[in-house]
Amino acid sequence: MTPPDAGLARRRRTNAVMFGLAAVCTAVALSVLFVLLAYITWKGVSSLTWAFLSRLPRPVGEPGGGIAHAIVGTVKLVGLAAVLGVPVGVLGATYLSEYGSNRFGFAIRYCADVLNGIPSIVTGIFAFTVVVLPLKHFSALAGSVALAVIMIPLVLRSSEEFLRLVPVSVREAALALGVPRWKVIARVVLPTASRGIMTGSLLAVSRVAGETAPLVFTAFGARHWDQGWLQPIAALPLVIYSYAISPYEDWHRQAWAAAFLLLIVVLAGNLAARALMQPRQEGTGS
Repeated sequence: MTPPDAGLARRRRTNAVMFGLAAVCTAVALSVLFVLLAYITWKGVSSLTWAFLSRLPRPVGEPGGGIAHAIVGTVKLVGLAAVLGVPVGVLGATYLSEYGSNRFGFAIRYCADVLNGIPSIVTGIFAFTVVVLPLKHFSALAGSVALAVIMIPLVLRSSEEFLRLVPVSVREAALALGVPRWKVIARVVLPTASRGIMTGSLLAVSRVAGETAPLVFTAFGARHWDQGWLQPIAALPLVIYSYAISPYEDWHRQAWAAAFLLLIVVLAGNLAARALMQPRQEGTGS
């Protein structure tokens, strides 16, 4: 029979080994992240100037120019995608959290999880088929639709989790006062979970802001200011892609600068989401 002290010592050794392995894996993951961030910053920050941010591209082969058109295009594409995708995701999450304890709700969750795993290029082909082909040309609308399709399952699943965190007692208290259930959802449940829903939406926006493959099939890109929602439009991921594979050294430099700018945008979105998740500190009176 193993003495108690020997079993305790074995468990402590096992705990120390597993803790060390977890620490090593964490350090490796963080080192890769920091090396990537440091390299992009080193390559891109030196070329990030006001002229680069405020000017249009120069003719092909000429050095200089900027990416102002791509910045505006990214804002328009992601903004319209959020307008299209966030309401659908939140409404779907509301149904699942309040009425989705059945087979239909299970099917919706399963489909959302499958959509989350589909490669973004497949989503781009889908948007190309349902939007680009009927319109017979690439457009900002098609790009936003592709990004919205990617956003919907992300917002739906994250918002559902936040809505489920609203205590049942809060719902029951409102129902006990004779408030109709739809008013309980609209005026009690959704406002209570609003910070979490906003957090999930911001993370979804950050997720789609760097997508390239769907925009290749839909928005296509341009080297001038966009001409409306039904015409091709530039975006930061498209500029990075086209400049990175070009034979011009100046375009390579601009691609690194655009990648650094896109990194800052995504980082800002994640920091805003974390700030919303922080608990509010109520002032205490004396």
